[in-house]
Amino acid sequence: MNKIILENEIKNDKYTNYVYEAFDIQNQNNTKTEINYNFANLNDFEWNIGVIYGGSGSGKTTLLKQFGLINDVNFDNNKPLISNFDFMEPKDATMLLSSIGLSSVPVWLRPYKNLSNGEQYRAKLAYLVANADESETILIDEYTSVVDRDVAKAMSNSLQKYIRKNNKKVILASCHFDIMNWLQPDWIYSPYKGRIERPDCLRREKIELQIFRCRLSTWSLFKHHHYLSQNLNSSSNKYLIVWNDKPIGFIAILPFPHGNIQNGFRISRIVILPDFQGLGFGSKLCDYISGLYKKLNKTMYIKTSNPALWGFFEKSKNWQLVNEVKKEQLNTDWIKNMQTSDKILGYRNAITKSFKYVGIIVNDDTKIIEMKSDAYENWASNQILIEFN
Repeated sequence: MNKIILENEIKNDKYTNYVYEAFDIQNQNNTKTEINYNFANLNDFEWNIGVIYGGSGSGKTTLLKQFGLINDVNFDNNKPLISNFDFMEPKDATMLLSSIGLSSVPVWLRPYKNLSNGEQYRAKLAYLVANADESETILIDEYTSVVDRDVAKAMSNSLQKYIRKNNKKVILASCHFDIMNWLQPDWIYSPYKGRIERPDCLRREKIELQIFRCRLSTWSLFKHHHYLSQNLNSSSNKYLIVWNDKPIGFIAILPFPHGNIQNGFRISRIVILPDFQGLGFGSKLCDYISGLYKKLNKTMYIKTSNPALWGFFEKSKNWQLVNEVKKEQLNTDWIKNMQTSDKILGYRNAITKSFKYVGIIVNDDTKIIEMKSDAYENWASNQILIEFN
């Protein structure tokens, strides 16, 4: 067992003297704090994620410093956030931010100072984990202390996936235990217990999402986070996604007119608010909504220029690639001569991929698609249950 002793001189004055007299204690010349710790067996097993947890004043930060220097990040506020990742190639930087749960293109183009607390925290995490050497252990203090607890879950899920995929090491100090199921740490340490524990069966809770039909005005909550346009076709079917009474996502569906396709529809907008990215909401909702439409003999399509979404749809057995606009085809006669219906599945000046839903029908009795009312307050009868394995 090792021991850390923190000792500081007290410069006595009328305030300290008042404390001595009021609480009947002897005058003191110094303060002394002892923290015992034992990390000896960390070399006995392979690990990627460790967590030091405990209440305020328990010594978490002091223990974290035993592993090295706690670095901070100073972003250049004269540049867009993504330009601060100039130690990487641009494509790699976009994939990094997406994988850490910060996949909002408008956020990438804003300076760090204009981001929300949750966005700033993810940006710092992304920078620290990407800039660390292979042999370096990343140290993060006060993990998730400044964010909403549901945001903390999304952030933790994104972080642990990235750390394990890239085989890095991170130790987090936190006063919150609710993140454990989402971080899936390889070890945890409490200063009060004084020992390394290897948690078993940290099963993530089910997430219950609910869907509203909503008015056009609801789009105002999400339009600033869409990477193409803030405009929205008023005739679209609009759906609001809610988690724990918080609006987190928005999907808009439009008919897809095509001479060779009957009952075709397309996802024209899908936005998950930045604080809740990283839990797979967008992809799961695309599957679910498309499955509901398929039950009504409607075929769903989606187009995107987002490489992160390409990866999901290409790997998914529920989606089939039907159209691809490559870089060498941009601004050519091939694009100019496309039929209007085909241009819907390809942006004129962007590399895009388009996919068709070929998954299963969602057997649900919900009337969400056919609801006549377009009021935010009208709650759909359906609930989506998503369980993370």
